[in-house]
Amino acid sequence: MVDIHTHILNGIDDGSSSLDESILILSNLSKIGVTDVVLTPHYIEYSSYDSPKSKNMILLSKLKNELEKRNIDINLYLGNEIYINEDILSLLKSGAISSLNDSKYLLIELPMSGIYEDYTMIFKDLIDHGYKVILAHPERYASFQNDYSLVLELYNMGVLFQCNIESILKKYGKGPYKLIKKIAKQKLISFFGSDIHRNKKDYSYVENAKKKLKKYYSDKELNDLFYNNGKEILN
Repeated sequence: MVDIHTHILNGIDDGSSSLDESILILSNLSKIGVTDVVLTPHYIEYSSYDSPKSKNMILLSKLKNELEKRNIDINLYLGNEIYINEDILSLLKSGAISSLNDSKYLLIELPMSGIYEDYTMIFKDLIDHGYKVILAHPERYASFQNDYSLVLELYNMGVLFQCNIESILKKYGKGPYKLIKKIAKQKLISFFGSDIHRNKKDYSYVENAKKKLKKYYSDKELNDLFYNNGKEILN
C-alpha cells in the first residue's frame, strides 16, 4: 500500500507524540505491506498546527535515519494536510507548506461541518493554477452527508477524493459509513489513506476494509486505489 494521509511526523500536531511512537507505527505499517508513506501533518494557519516545511524536513530526516538504523524498509515522503484557507498559493510559494512529495497534488481538509465560505472558489483557483486538489476524507463532512450534491459538485469540478480506510469499517460512525458506501458504489474515490494518528493495537484494518470494499471494486481497482494511484503522485 501507498498511504498518502498520515500523522506520523512526531510532536507537531495531534498525531504521533514521539520519535519512538513514529518508529513503532512505521514498523507495524511495514509488516502489513505498506511500502510508501506520505507524512501529512496538519497545517492550520494561525494555530499551533503551523509547523513550517523547513522544520518538517528536519524531522523527516531524523525519522529516516532511525528507520535505516533499525532496518525498517519503508519509504517516507513529505506533505501536509492543509486546512482550507485563502492563502494556500502564497503559503506554497513561501515554502511554509508542502504539496505531496513536491508534486502538483495538494491534500486539503475542510471543517468537519464541511462549511467554509467560498471553498469551491479556492479549489477552482488551485486547479486553474495547475494543482490537483485531493479532498481529505469527504465522507466525514456533515454537510456532505446531508447533501450529496455537494460531493458531486466537487467531483465534477475535478477534485479528487481520498477516503479513510476505516470509514468503511464504521470507525467514524453511521454518517461517514453511509456516505463512503455511496461514493464507493459510484466509483468516485481516487485514493484510500489511513489518516493514522497514533499506534494501534490492531493493524488488520487494511485487509478488513478490502474485504468490505470488494462489494464495490474488483481486485485490480482496489490495487489502483491502495497502491498504483498513490505511486503516481510519488513518481
